Amino acid sequence: MKSGFSAPGDYIYFKSQVPLHKIPIGSKQWRYYDFGPKVVPPLICIPGTAGTADVYYKQIMALSMKGYRVISVDIPRVWNSHEWVQAFEKFLDVIDVHHIHLYGTSLGGFLALLFAQHRPRRVKSLVLSNAFLETKYFAAAMPWAPVVSWTPSFLLKRYVLTGIPSGPHEPFIADSVDFVVAQVEMLSREDLASRLTLTSDAASVGPLMLSDSLITIIDTNDKCAIPQQLKDEISERYPGARKAYIKSGGDFPFLSRPDEINLHLKLHLRRVGVEPREDLVPGIPKAGGDGSSGSGGGSSEPKDDKEDTDDGDGSKSNPGGSSSNAGQPPLVPENNNSHGPDNQPLGGTTMKGDDPFPPLLLEAFLQFLLKFCDIYYRHPFSLLTWCNINDNLHPQIRLSM
Repeated sequence: MKSGFSAPGDYIYFKSQVPLHKIPIGSKQWRYYDFGPKVVPPLICIPGTAGTADVYYKQIMALSMKGYRVISVDIPRVWNSHEWVQAFEKFLDVIDVHHIHLYGTSLGGFLALLFAQHRPRRVKSLVLSNAFLETKYFAAAMPWAPVVSWTPSFLLKRYVLTGIPSGPHEPFIADSVDFVVAQVEMLSREDLASRLTLTSDAASVGPLMLSDSLITIIDTNDKCAIPQQLKDEISERYPGARKAYIKSGGDFPFLSRPDEINLHLKLHLRRVGVEPREDLVPGIPKAGGDGSSGSGGGSSEPKDDKEDTDDGDGSKSNPGGSSSNAGQPPLVPENNNSHGPDNQPLGGTTMKGDDPFPPLLLEAFLQFLLKFCDIYYRHPFSLLTWCNINDNLHPQIRLSM
């Protein structure tokens, strides 16, 4: 965890409301969030090299409240594109999801394209942000790729983090970088090594059976880790795709510009025919007026480890959530500037008479303290033992050596 980083208040609230699922599938460990009505075809979010499933928490919060189902996954430990396609297909089979809409950023966008190429019947639409079509650029920048699996963790983290453009950032971009850096610190050496191997392994995206009209490209106009040339190749490959440009947002616009990203995601989902089920969101009255909530969800889905509020691993749950999150309080995103109860401003609820010191006494004490510190730091001595004030009000200091 990055020193001095404080988790945003809305992220703390998110963690208290949305369970983190962990399930082993073969030799792969999958870590993911799944929230929203289960009868709605899901939008599955795939992060980049430096991301985890947590980086899309703002999309999960906002879209699930509108009646969409959002699944955010960690990239498991896979070492080539073929292994990724097979592992992701098994994951979808286990959670009983067949037709999907993919949102991928950076490496996640490349992996989404690969899966759409090799499993065209399952992918109904794509949203890409800062994505690329082939890995040769990154392979050329990583001549040490053959030994990446033996590289120490701190070197891998440093390499990943140096890819993020440095320099002064706008506050919302700086906050998004801090959040992602904290996530990188939590990744294991094996996770980082496998992701860097995926970016350097010789692979490219071939023709898609998916129509360009079912693809949305969201890019930022400011500097980011993905070269502009690679982003332009995406636009040239899919000329009929819908394009949305954000003035600024850095490498992580889903964190720095969540309102704009969420708007484009909702527009995309509606355009490709995904109908939200806001009537199934807990806490929102339905037209029928019975007050109950529920949605589809297979009872045959296997059990998995669900992380509690403190990220524990002991409890069990259904990975798909067989009751559509019934009984949970609705997700109401908090103000991004809030930082939980520990960081709330003090003094807002102080009652009259609660002050531990009378105001005049407190002011006199503070003046004395300031005067003492001023005298102490103005004179270069090691130990102050006595201070006399002469007739001219000049301090005469006696030192004990």
